[in-house]
Amino acid sequence: MIQLSDFRSVIDQYKIVFFDAFGVLKNYKGLVPGIENTFEYLEAQNKEFYIVTNDASRSPVQLAESYHRAGLYAVTADRIVSSGMLAKEYLDLKVHEGIVAYLGTPNSAHYIDDSDLHTLPVSSIDESNIDKVSALVFLDDEGFDWFKDLNTAVNLIRKRPIPVIVANTDFSYPVTKNEVSIAAGGIASMIETIVGRKFIRFGKPDSQMFMFAYDLIRERRPIVKKDIVMVGDTLHTDILGGNKFGFDTILVLSGNTLPGDAITRINATGIVPTYICDSAVVE
Repeated sequence: MIQLSDFRSVIDQYKIVFFDAFGVLKNYKGLVPGIENTFEYLEAQNKEFYIVTNDASRSPVQLAESYHRAGLYAVTADRIVSSGMLAKEYLDLKVHEGIVAYLGTPNSAHYIDDSDLHTLPVSSIDESNIDKVSALVFLDDEGFDWFKDLNTAVNLIRKRPIPVIVANTDFSYPVTKNEVSIAAGGIASMIETIVGRKFIRFGKPDSQMFMFAYDLIRERRPIVKKDIVMVGDTLHTDILGGNKFGFDTILVLSGNTLPGDAITRINATGIVPTYICDSAVVE
């Protein structure tokens, strides 16, 4: 039997709360019912919070606007830390010229736009410009032709010894209660197998994701890891990543991990959250 903790009592012990997005704050229907209460409580208690997400499909401004349209106004762009931000930082540091090709929507390309680099969708790569491509980025599972553009990406990687960056490491995401869709990380893993290469990945459970968020806060105020708790619905990303980085973790049963199989999954994987809560809703 699962020993559930009270979410309010747990977060009272921390100064800062990191939330995953899908399965914690929202699902395929919209916001998790009652999640607005959580943010009202956090603001009343003067607790900092951040959304730490593998969603690189839209900019932080656009992601924040999606919460506002749903009625959750507490989530602003400066509170969102996306894996796309790490991809942008890598390109700024490592890639100084040429074309950055991407798989994704024009909205997702926000992360890789740079004054010194020319960004193009993979659909625009052909024999006339392939030699100028200096990096390839997987951003989103939409915005391209799955047959033509994936084949173009495979042959681009085969022909060019360029860095390949995966800005969303999720393999899949739920689209209904019982169905999932392949995410950018799943596409990238398939192509890794085809071309026999390992790509550069940014996103949970990678420690760089947590270090990036941690450093953003430490630039403004002194904190230690024990001041922060990571809230997530998935053992292999949110909980594993938080545990590896030294954060306490809360597994919520409102998304990927269901109450009926939570203990079985924890025992099978050896990924043990600090706490288990029914949801991230403060009653």
